[in-house]
Amino acid sequence: MIICPNCNHQEVDGAIFCSDCGAQLVQKDKSSTQKIQGDVDLDSRSTAPIQGDTSIFKGNTWLSLHLLESGQILPLSDKTEFTIGRVSPNQPIMPDIDLTPYNAFENGVSRIHAVIRINQGQVQLMDLGSSNGTFLNSERMMPNTERAIRHGDIVSLGKLRLQIVMT
Repeated sequence: MIICPNCNHQEVDGAIFCSDCGAQLVQKDKSSTQKIQGDVDLDSRSTAPIQGDTSIFKGNTWLSLHLLESGQILPLSDKTEFTIGRVSPNQPIMPDIDLTPYNAFENGVSRIHAVIRINQGQVQLMDLGSSNGTFLNSERMMPNTERAIRHGDIVSLGKLRLQIVMT
């Protein structure tokens, strides 16, 4: 049982909010982002980046993320904003793009790591204050600052590398 810190009401294990007063039931997070030891070496892995047109996003263009380690391609839907991260137990906010199945925790991906936005024909990437940083073409991004991304760009979330694909 969980005891609400606000009203002392008892809740079942796994409850996120108190059913009596609505307070969030805060528990120690057992899966905070794993800190990566040492410097992040983004150029040590050989990859074969996708080549092609580097023009800005067009209305009829498909946007996908190519996971370089596994070769998996994650197509993105018709939305204009996607949060990227990983799922952890008792997490009330879920990312739109869950990288948990791709060793996100081991690679230092935060629960809500970054966001991709499509705005007026441009695709923007922003780090959301992640623990291990977001890198665009091996250059560390400043948190909460949007940067334009193009077809073929390499994005690293901690050590998890992906490539932007616009077709």
